[in-house]
Amino acid sequence: MPSLKDLKNRIASVKSTRKITKAMQMVAAAKLRRAQDAAEAARPYADKMADVVNGLAASVAGSETAPKLLAGTGSEQTHLLVVMTAERGLCGGFNSSIVKIARYRAGKLLAEGKTVKILTVGKKGREQLKRDLAQHMVGHIDLSEVKRVGYENAADISKKIFEMFDAGEFDVATLFYNRFESVISQVPTPRQVIPAVVPEDAATNALYDYEPSEEAILEDLLPRSVTTQIFTALLENAASEQGARMSAMDNATRNAGDMIDKLTTVYNRSRQAAITKELIEIISGAEAL
Repeated sequence: MPSLKDLKNRIASVKSTRKITKAMQMVAAAKLRRAQDAAEAARPYADKMADVVNGLAASVAGSETAPKLLAGTGSEQTHLLVVMTAERGLCGGFNSSIVKIARYRAGKLLAEGKTVKILTVGKKGREQLKRDLAQHMVGHIDLSEVKRVGYENAADISKKIFEMFDAGEFDVATLFYNRFESVISQVPTPRQVIPAVVPEDAATNALYDYEPSEEAILEDLLPRSVTTQIFTALLENAASEQGARMSAMDNATRNAGDMIDKLTTVYNRSRQAAITKELIEIISGAEAL
């Protein structure tokens, strides 16, 4: 059984840990509000952009003059998985949930005889994936110095993806990130961005005449659409990360409080037992005299 000094030191240690987790919870709560507002503000723009692109794409799908970002390369042999995670941990299962669906997709594609390439955004995803998929990793984008995600960060990521696509390094690109729903709910989401996916119910734009042609407009609009989707994914990830960290630190703070209560009870009982033992020894000694 641990001594009273050991128990006292352990209680002090857990109290220090509780102060840290409580502080991290409060910081995450403050950051969450700003990140959530940014993610929600970007959704209407991203949805409208998607509607415009889908409408244009539906009318030129299958055309020989369709842009390459829409038509693709004509093959689905090589897949690029863009895994977007956080730069830091202590956020529950946030990073693991993204890596899990990316690893599952990679395993499925490899089983089908496809070629898989992985581009990681965020240190935590790279650390987990390199354990068993290191040979498939082709690049990493470090955002550890970025305090607040901006459109320029998405533009840097899309630029690298476009360079790889133009060089013929992959046929299909898919983003993996967490879509923010609430503080306790973040949904791991895969989204194919190259070639563009046109919903079957996408409205055609037969009622409109475009100048220049629809193909020319898509040639300019599709790269912006991909960048916008990457930017939206970054914002959703940022909000999800803070929400997950807030929940994780709240649970850690509660668990630390429970542990302190249990250790305090054990300490008091041990102290009382030690005092009782000393009294018995004193009384026994006095009677012996």
